[in-house]
Amino acid sequence: MHRLIITLLTSGLLFAAYAQKKSADTFKGVIKYEDLQEITEKIDDVLVVNFWATWCGPCVREIPDFMEVNNKFSSRTDFKMILVSLDDKDNLKSDVIPFLKDNQITADVYLLDDTKRMNYWMPKVDKGWTGSIPATVFYKNGKKLKFVEKQFHKAELTEIIDQYLN
Repeated sequence: MHRLIITLLTSGLLFAAYAQKKSADTFKGVIKYEDLQEITEKIDDVLVVNFWATWCGPCVREIPDFMEVNNKFSSRTDFKMILVSLDDKDNLKSDVIPFLKDNQITADVYLLDDTKRMNYWMPKVDKGWTGSIPATVFYKNGKKLKFVEKQFHKAELTEIIDQYLN
């Protein structure tokens, strides 16, 4: 009996360590808008790009739903999700990386270090974007299909993705 308990505890600790390492591995780097644009243009799948920040309450609340949806579609070769943090680059190690670990983020994450040029790149993402986050863009074959400036819930997010995958 003791051996079973020790085995279960050890397995749980190993899984937790693996999940934390995997989440840390999802951070891909600090980028400028042109880098993000290049990424979105070369992905020929259904691509979900979510703009968020650790200081944004609605963003933080929707992340678990995004991760559940990302995990649901992760076995598909025609789907990809990217989270684009609008946090200050100085807060990368203190806020963003710990957030990724604590929330077991499975999507690729970039920090967009381009706040001084927001008036330049935001209209390129979507002409109607007021600057509010969370904001999500849906692409397919490098072309923008839909832009939504609000907090998503799992069912609505899944419904939109299903529509573009089929």
